[in-house]
Amino acid sequence: MEVLVVGAGGMGRWAGETLAASFSVAFADRDPDAADAAAAALSGGARAVALDTAERFEAICLAVPISAVGTAIETHAARADRAMLDVTGVMVEPVTEMRAHLADRERVSLHPLFAPGNAPGNVAAVVDAPGPVTDRALEAIADAGNDVFETEPTEHDAAMETVQAGAHTAILAYALAAREVREEFSTPVSERLDELVDTVTGGTPRVYREIQESFTGADAVAEAARRIADADGDAFEELYAEAGMPGDRPGTAPEDRDTDAGSEGSTQ
Repeated sequence: MEVLVVGAGGMGRWAGETLAASFSVAFADRDPDAADAAAAALSGGARAVALDTAERFEAICLAVPISAVGTAIETHAARADRAMLDVTGVMVEPVTEMRAHLADRERVSLHPLFAPGNAPGNVAAVVDAPGPVTDRALEAIADAGNDVFETEPTEHDAAMETVQAGAHTAILAYALAAREVREEFSTPVSERLDELVDTVTGGTPRVYREIQESFTGADAVAEAARRIADADGDAFEELYAEAGMPGDRPGTAPEDRDTDAGSEGSTQ
């Protein structure tokens, strides 16, 4: 059983390496050299094919930029005999397009919530039309140590406004606003922020640009920063208290919120 991974960048290589445990793998990319390199680097062997190949495959896995996913689904749908998956990082558009172009085939949209170099990790999944091929793919991803969890397209894309667009905006804004200071002045908070800046700015600008263009979230961070900058006295303390409610942050549940006031001695 062979899967064609369309896109031989970092995430495409991750997909190929992960799925190779259960599938034969082929790569295609608009840069043929990139496809050749990805195929050569895959342990166990893979092959490269032309992006406009006339071959058909049991499954197609799209690892293309967010802005290209709609066109890629339409282009490659006819080459997928049984299933299509995507790892583009957005879900409403690919799920909608796959329903339109692959109504009679298996369909899964995936979002590995990490850079390839940080694998394994959490993988969001919209299992829109499951079957034996997509089940096999999901098993391969889980067997590689990833935690696959199911979501819905709108829930996923709304979450990305906070955990990607908003988070990246806050980190980059700190980096742009920060003045150079001697290392001795670093605090535990600033050290963590500096590490996050290194993580974000050590990536690929195009990837972060596509996230910012695909999801809202930046404006909300900018508005919150302005509220903090304009607040003083009681207004600042109210915002401080609001920010410290863990039930309002990603990854925390309302029942985890400490409703007992009086823990003002705690710092990070």
